[in-house]
Amino acid sequence: LRGWDLLRFEVTAEPCPTAEGERYSSTPGLGIFHAVTGMHGDILIPEDRLRAALARSTRGESDLEVEIASLLGKPWDDELESFRHAGEGAPVRWLHQVV
Repeated sequence: LRGWDLLRFEVTAEPCPTAEGERYSSTPGLGIFHAVTGMHGDILIPEDRLRAALARSTRGESDLEVEIASLLGKPWDDELESFRHAGEGAPVRWLHQVV
């Protein structure tokens, strides 16, 4: 999917007892976002990435709120939200274990 630059997509792998979940989001303007997710769907951010965001903010290179929003994938969520729902009351078809 990475080679299709104009494609918007979101792929999730649900966590299981032996592994965390994952989420990949991609938009033409933002590129690819990847996050590890916990058993309740929360995004798990490694402490080194949090420390780096805090350091950039402390040095005045960026705003901490913007840094955290990026670590959580908010720009991708904002851009992909309109594609997540076909319409009010429309049935959603979830595909599971598609090969």
